[in-house]
Parts: sequence; structure tokens; C-alpha cells
Amino acid sequence: MNRQQIIEQIRKKGTFLCVGLDTDIKKIPEHLLTEEDPMFAFNKAIIDATAPYCVAYKPNTAFYESRGTEGWQTLERTVNYLRTNYPDHFIIADAKRGDIGNTSSLYARAFFENMGVDAITVAPYMGFDSVKPFMDYEGKWVILLALTSNPGSRDFQFLTDMTGTRLFEHVLETAQKWGTTENLMFVVGATQGAMFAEVRRVAPRSFLLVPGVGAQGGSLEEVAKWGMTPECGLLVNSSRGIIYASSGTDFADAAAAEARKLRDHMTILLSTYGVI
Repeated sequence: MNRQQIIEQIRKKGTFLCVGLDTDIKKIPEHLLTEEDPMFAFNKAIIDATAPYCVAYKPNTAFYESRGTEGWQTLERTVNYLRTNYPDHFIIADAKRGDIGNTSSLYARAFFENMGVDAITVAPYMGFDSVKPFMDYEGKWVILLALTSNPGSRDFQFLTDMTGTRLFEHVLETAQKWGTTENLMFVVGATQGAMFAEVRRVAPRSFLLVPGVGAQGGSLEEVAKWGMTPECGLLVNSSRGIIYASSGTDFADAAAAEARKLRDHMTILLSTYGVI
């Protein structure tokens, strides 16, 4: 999906919600464990229930890789199901890859050619040559870690140089020389609050993938207040708060209810800030 298609979906549906498919075999409802592929059965039900209320899905690959070959097959089945049945939804592989160029080229091939996702999260620490192979794919997106929501984000991301520029600002400034607003997004955690204003000062038009709303305590109002652009410019992710809203046989209905609540809230915010 290109930038304009993402914006059109946001305006059409009145939502900028991304549903995180952080599917843990130990947390899915017990009645699904008799299925041939319990994690896929869970994902399929969650996707079918929440698709009207979101514009993107973000499977975190760690939850699948932890299951070995079986988990990787589940991930492929999930992506194929989305591609076939919900082609208007943006698919992000939350893989946080980033290595020397040759290795990154193979990661890019794995996710963009073989799996067919739209975007992948990438760690910027090793610099341009570790990111470029992902950007060589036309029509695909790199989502670069910039300012994350975890407590340890302050260990490095807020370190300053002699001019007072913080490391996350260097990441934002430098990476925009590698890509454009058509193929590069940034991860900015919802718990950073007013720091979104600093991010927007450096990257005013870039789309931001925003984890941390819901279970991690981030405020949707704060994110919109400081981070929204005339084109929205946000994909806000919620994982546990949606997919684990219930552990019973009503899990899909409960997930739909939580996603609908967020969609309704987002519709108000999009209207308030003049996006729709």
C-alpha cells in the first residue's frame, strides 16, 4: 500500500487503528487448543471480528518464531489470510531487524518477497547500510525505531551531543536522508506524550507507528494532540487490550467491542483535528 492508499483508508473508515497480533499460545482461549493450528484459528477470528475498525495489522514475529517451524507457518498463514481476504489492510511485520547489508538483504527478501508484508520494523543502530536493503523494495515500507515506549528508552535515546541534540533526533534527521515520506515511517511510543511535539518538529509529515496505547498506559488524546497531521500521520497500535479482552468463547466478540470503542474515539479525534 502506498501513502495515499493508507490515508484514504483512514478517512474512509474513520480510524487509524493498528491491531497487534501478539498471539501467545499460553494466552489464547483453551477451547482453541484442540484446533489443528490454534494460533491461526485465534488470529483468523480476531481479524474477522476487528477488520471493520482498523486499517492495519501488526504481527510481532517473536510470538511466532518462539514456536519454531510451526510458528513460522502460522505467521505465513496469517499474512496470506489477510492478503486474500482483507487486501485493503496494511500489514506490518514487527520484526525489528537490522544487521550488516548482506544480512539485511536476506531479511528483506524473507519478509517482502517470500511473506509479502507491506512493512517491517527496523533497528537503526548499525546505520545506513543496514537499512538500505529494505528500502530497495519499491512499494514497501521501513518503519524505523526512533523513540520507543519502554522504560529503557532513556538509556540511549535521550543522550545528547555537544549541541544538545538528542540521539532520537539524530535518528529522525539522518534517516529522512535515506528515504521519503512514501517509504519511511518511525516508531514513537505512546507513553512519550508531549515528546511527540519534538518528533513533529523534526519529522513533520512522516507517518508514525505508535505502540503503547492501552495496556502500556499511553494516552490516545495526547498522541493525537501532539502527533496528528492534516493527513493523520498516525497508526496507533493496540495489542493485548484488544486481542485478550476475553479468554472465553466470546473472545472475538470482546475484541471487536474493544476495537470498535477505539475506532469511535479515533473518529472523534480525526474530526476534531480536521482530517475527516
